[in-house]
Amino acid sequence: MPTGACLAVVAVGARMRLFVAVVPPARVLDDVAEMVERLRALPGVDERFRWTLPAQWHLTLAFLGDVSEEVLPELERRLARAAEGSDPLRLLVRGGGGFGSARRARVLWTGIDGDVEPLRQLARSVGAACRRSGLDVPEGRFRAHLTLARLREPSDVRRLVEWMASYAGPAWVARRLELVQSHLGQAEGRRSQYETIRAWPFGRSGD
Repeated sequence: MPTGACLAVVAVGARMRLFVAVVPPARVLDDVAEMVERLRALPGVDERFRWTLPAQWHLTLAFLGDVSEEVLPELERRLARAAEGSDPLRLLVRGGGGFGSARRARVLWTGIDGDVEPLRQLARSVGAACRRSGLDVPEGRFRAHLTLARLREPSDVRRLVEWMASYAGPAWVARRLELVQSHLGQAEGRRSQYETIRAWPFGRSGD
């Protein structure tokens, strides 16, 4: 498939809710799913936790919000350049934490290890590409993670974070950058459904 090939048909004049991401392979997500099943069986895990689906797990590099179709050609050109500037990344899922803090978390996440600094550099390049395309993507600290659950109220998840500290999933090599559309309320439990609409290989990963 040629670089930047269309993976979905986009309606003319449409506005799309988009983000840019690296998506782990199925074998990695399956391993995380097994870990999450054990995590959900721990005492104190209750209806406060709204769990995400494995199909929603990804590393968000930039959230773009609602984007007009007219922006796509420039955005795609700049994202392709950002992908070309990155080597493939050796990554693995490890440990976990809570946003804003483990003591009063609104989000429970599992973290990323491996080529973290090159991944941060890629996130900076992606953010710059989006801003140069005219999108309002704020600069800020990047923490690579998979969102496992959102909490209905701030909650103490320190015990869960301690339990996840020993978790390390299988390593993989990330080889492409993805532009993903979010379809609100279309997945199980009225969750968002994600669809990759463009993808670009990293610079030295081949076609």
